[in-house]
Amino acid sequence: QVQLVESGGGLVQAGGSLKLSCAASSERTVNFQTMAWFRQAPGQEREFVAAIRWDDYDTYYAEALKGRFTISRDNAKTTVFLQMDSLKPEDTAVYYCASRENRIIVSAIRQQAMYPYWGQGTRVTVSS
Repeated sequence: QVQLVESGGGLVQAGGSLKLSCAASSERTVNFQTMAWFRQAPGQEREFVAAIRWDDYDTYYAEALKGRFTISRDNAKTTVFLQMDSLKPEDTAVYYCASRENRIIVSAIRQQAMYPYWGQGTRVTVSS
């Protein structure tokens, strides 16, 4: 069983910053190849935010979030972070961490179905 636990969400004013964390744990040895962040705003479908590949450190972002959001990881491969700057009210959502152990092709990296493991989410509220 793989567990992903997100933290760092909360209430912030527009223009502020938050840093989300996602800690992975398991009773067995896991070797994640890709970890990602998705978000779901109230009344909206869940959407891709960012992803990072473990083997080449490559990062991928939703086009609209480039320059404001930064995904990173720790060297132990157990925690992924999402630094969110210049937050806007439209960034209000529940943010989910997701991961997979097998390598993923770049063209599929934004697809939710590619990630078998998910966290419970952390809520981010940006006030105007």
